[in-house]
This record gives sequence, C-alpha cells and structure tokens, in this order.
Amino acid sequence: MKTVKEIALLVAGIDEEYQNGIIEGTIDCAKDLNANISCFSAFGGVISGKGYDIGEYNIYSLANFDVFDGVILMINTISDPDEKKELVERVKFSGLPTVVFDCTDYPEFYNIAIDNTSATEALVRHVIEVHGAKTLEYVSGPASNPEANERLAAFKRVCEQHNIKISPDMIHYGEFRSIDGKRAAESMLVSGRKLPDALICANDAMALTAIAEFTKSGIRIPEDMIVTGFDNTYNARHYLPSLTTVARPLHQAGYLACRTVCKLIDGEECPKTSYLDAELAIAESCGCTNSFSEDLAAYKKSTYRVMDNCRDDINLLNRMSSELAEAESEPESMSIISGYLNELECERCCICMCDGWDDSWDDGEMLINGYSEKMRAPLIWDKGAVRYFGSFDTAQMNPVPHEDGGNISYFLPLHFRERCLGYFVATNGGFPIKSMLCHSILMNISHSLENIRKLISLNKAIKELDRLYVIDPLCNIFNRNGFIRAADKKFNECRENGSKVLISFIDMDGLKRVNDEFGHTEGDQALQKLAAIISECCKDGWICARFGGDEFIIFGTAEDESVGTELDTMFAQKLARSNKTANKPYEVTASIGTLIKSINEQDTLFTMITEADEVMYEQKKKNPSRYIRR
Repeated sequence: MKTVKEIALLVAGIDEEYQNGIIEGTIDCAKDLNANISCFSAFGGVISGKGYDIGEYNIYSLANFDVFDGVILMINTISDPDEKKELVERVKFSGLPTVVFDCTDYPEFYNIAIDNTSATEALVRHVIEVHGAKTLEYVSGPASNPEANERLAAFKRVCEQHNIKISPDMIHYGEFRSIDGKRAAESMLVSGRKLPDALICANDAMALTAIAEFTKSGIRIPEDMIVTGFDNTYNARHYLPSLTTVARPLHQAGYLACRTVCKLIDGEECPKTSYLDAELAIAESCGCTNSFSEDLAAYKKSTYRVMDNCRDDINLLNRMSSELAEAESEPESMSIISGYLNELECERCCICMCDGWDDSWDDGEMLINGYSEKMRAPLIWDKGAVRYFGSFDTAQMNPVPHEDGGNISYFLPLHFRERCLGYFVATNGGFPIKSMLCHSILMNISHSLENIRKLISLNKAIKELDRLYVIDPLCNIFNRNGFIRAADKKFNECRENGSKVLISFIDMDGLKRVNDEFGHTEGDQALQKLAAIISECCKDGWICARFGGDEFIIFGTAEDESVGTELDTMFAQKLARSNKTANKPYEVTASIGTLIKSINEQDTLFTMITEADEVMYEQKKKNPSRYIRR
C-alpha cells in the first residue's frame, strides 16, 4: 500500500460552482487519505476564439501520467470534442485507475453517477402537472456531453408522456456556460415565436442569465414564464426569484471519486458505477413558495464575504495591471507579481516559463502544442520567501515537488492566444476555485509577458533596422550612412585634441568590365574581396566603409606621414597576395589616395574626404589602365 498517492485531476472551468463542489470534496478526501492532488485546469470555451482555447487546453499536455498513481477525469466539463477525445486516449494509454463523473462512454473508467434522469423528470413533471405548462423549450449542454444528453432525453420523455410536442428549434444547445442562457433568451426573443410557458435549463448558470435577459425585456419570472435550472448553486438559491432546480451531492461525488481512486491504487475492488441521488429543489422561479430557508444573518454574512472578496480581487487586479503595464523585462515582471502573491493566500505559487518563450518574430515558429523539454521557474513564492529556480525537466511539472501528502496544486496555463508561454502553479490555497477573478489575473499576467516578448521583438527589429541603415549588405562593412555617423564623432574628437587624421580614398579599377565580361555575380565577389582587404588594413579604432558603388574609404588617426605610406604598402601587398591565390580570370586592382593632416579651423569631414578623393585620382592618373585580364 503506497503511503502517499499522487492523483491527477483534469477539469475545465474551475470557477464554476459545479466544479467547485466536486473539487472541494476531492480535496477533503485527499487530506483524509494523505494523497496529493495535481489539478490541471483550463478555461476553454469561455472566450470566443479557437486560438485562445488552444492555448488554454494545452495545459492538459503538461500532465505526465508516468508520475501519477491514478486519475480523476472531469471529462463532462470539457466541451471541445477533439480535446476531449485526445485527453481520453492519453488517459487510457496510461493504464492508470481512472474515475469520471456521469459518463458511461468509457467502460475502462469507473463512474460516479448522480441520477440526472429521475430528478429531471420530476422537475419537468412538476412544471407541467402542478403549474399547467403547455409549451416548453429547453437549454441544453453540448450534444457531445453524456450528462447533457441524459437530461435532454428525460425532458423529451416527460413532454412526450404529456403529449407536448418539442420541435428542434425549441432545443437550444450550449456549453453549460452562463453566456449560453443569455444567447438562448436572445434567440427566443427575436424568433417571432410566442414565448413558451416554461424554459427548462440544463444547469443553473444558464438559467440565471436567461432570466436576467428576459427581465431586461420586461418578461416577468414566473408570472409570464417559468424558468428552471439544475445544480442548486449558491447563486440559484439566493437569486430573486430563487430558482427551482435540482440539488446534487457534488461534495459527496468528489469525495467518493478520490476515495475510489485510492482504493483502486491499493488493489481493492470497486463497483464500475457508483450512484448518488439528486433531489428536486422547489423555489420561486416556477411559482412555488421557496422551500429553502437559511438563517438571514448567515446569508448576510456570506453575501458580504463574497462581495468583499470580489472587491479585494478587483482591487488587486487593477493594481497589478497598472504596475505590469510598466514592466519591460521578465525579472521586472516577476518582481511586480511577487509583491501580490501574498494576497492570493496560497502556500506557494510558481511561475514556470518555457525555454525561448520570449523568442522574437524571426527566431522560428512559436510554441503551440505542448511545452519545451526544459522549463525555468523565474518566480517561486513560498510562504513569503521569493526565489528563482533554474532549468528543470518539464516532465517533473512542479519545480517544488511535495515531500508529504495532503497537498493540492493547481496547474493553470499562461499563454497569448495559441502561443504557449508557460504555466502557473498554485499550491494549498483556495484562490483558483474561490476567486471570481482567477482567470482574469492569469490573463493579465499572460498579457504582460506577451507585451514583454513583443517589446523584445521590437527592440531586436529596431536594432536590425539600424544595422541595415549603417551596414552595406554586400560588403558587410559600413555604408555611407554608417561611415558619416561613426567618423563624424571621431573627427570632432580629433579637432578637440589636435590629433592628425588619416583619410584614404580607394577606387576599384575596372568593375564595369568585370560585370560586362563575367557577370554581376563576379563583380559582387570582387567588391567583397576588396572590402575584406580594406577591413584587414584597418588598425584599431580606424573606420572603413563602402562609400559608393566601387568607392571605399578609411578614416582614422595617424601620428605622421609614415602611417600613410605603411597603409598604402600593406594594401598593395594584400591585394597582390589575394590575386595570386584567387582562381579568377581577372585581377582585382584599385587606386588608393591617402591624406594625413591636422584639422584646420575651416576643415570639415566632407572637405577632407574631397581632398583624399583628389589624392586618389592623382594616383589613378599615374596608372590610367589598371584592369588586368588573365
């Protein structure tokens, strides 16, 4: 029997009350049984945009099933069918004991089933038989979700028993998200059809937003239309009108799932499906008197606590957003974030970044699927102490592995659209499931990091543009712009300290003939060879450039005239040596004129360049035909 069991929990939308209830039950059981839970959670399907969902669901690829003993798979919370299929296949391949909820699609897995059918049937019968509803419509979860299909089938079955016809346009499919109820209500209001007597919703979140949308249009609930939900959430119980719904033992389901996995790890036998009952919760949205009663003082305290926590979270988000907007580097961003982690009330928080997350636009393809083989943890906040953790294997997942049991760690994605940046790990704290702004804070951190990545890219692009502005792309030395920028500064320094300057003007001979007889490629190579020789002749601190098409220039300081003679001699020797070793049908020749003088008051850089040019042409006159064809 393993002392500390490692369990992976895979879920989407941990900020929803259904997920909260099950996760809390799982945590309580894990603590009782000294097990560790690693929760990999995405917020997929919340924000429109396929790219964003890809970035969110990528967190599941982080789960390394080789280090886990069992899996709790909340597959019913993941709406994307492709992501769901891939994740199920990975879990199957792992061979680990796995528990799911309300799902019989995978016989390999153990199922914790809450009776959706009986409770849904009782709810629909209540609306029809007690309140006399003759026309009904339905807001469903996704068609790929077994739990949603069970509730929809139960709804249709009761309607058929009461001879109530349900056409396809009376079924509104969603993703179990709040926004789906609003969209269904909007669709009904603009359809031109008479509103039904009752709208049955597959969960409370969709029901509440549907009520809010109808209320904005002057539709009274329940006087003009009955609306019901499913889950009996906190918001449903305390809404006005309070929601008629179905109460499910979510905490019990989570606890049982964890206990079942632990038993299976220890080799004990468990039933393939464990059943839990759901109960009808009659309230005001169907026209009944609210049977739910709660101590008013406790309710007021609870409501104030929720509002106060939300207010604190918004304040934290605003302050963090303001500071992160000023961050221009990863260390600066991590320093800002570390100042706020104490307010999240987690025992430990880690930010883990992919290798090369800050690669700029020209460094290759961005990382979308999976994570880099190595990760860095530029920020580990551990009970107030802040430290950095260098490279670690991504397969390790958590840069700070647990040394004991009873811990819960949440792994949450950091990304910009589909671009993977890294992930956030929060350990032993309720912030990920209790705060309504956990998702917003993670998005804010991700956007800050993406802004830094773009700033790095922009600076790199500016640097490259500046290089292209001053460097000749063919000869890889300064062009005229670069020469003027660099030489002008040195020229002024020489004027101030009275140093003599050296300016050599070099003109290649016969470039046109090389181009005409052997092609422009050969002409380019001849220019490159000449530029390389000129660069070799430059002393430390001297500047050389391609000044025009076949014209080059050298600028520097010189003690006396002998430096110019040495330069001319060196240039001639290197040129001759290069021609001797080159297997070309021509020789590269050039005329050089070197000027060395002190700077007079009336001299400028350009006047002295002109003087050097004149010296060069005097040399060229002495050797009018320097093009040598072999």
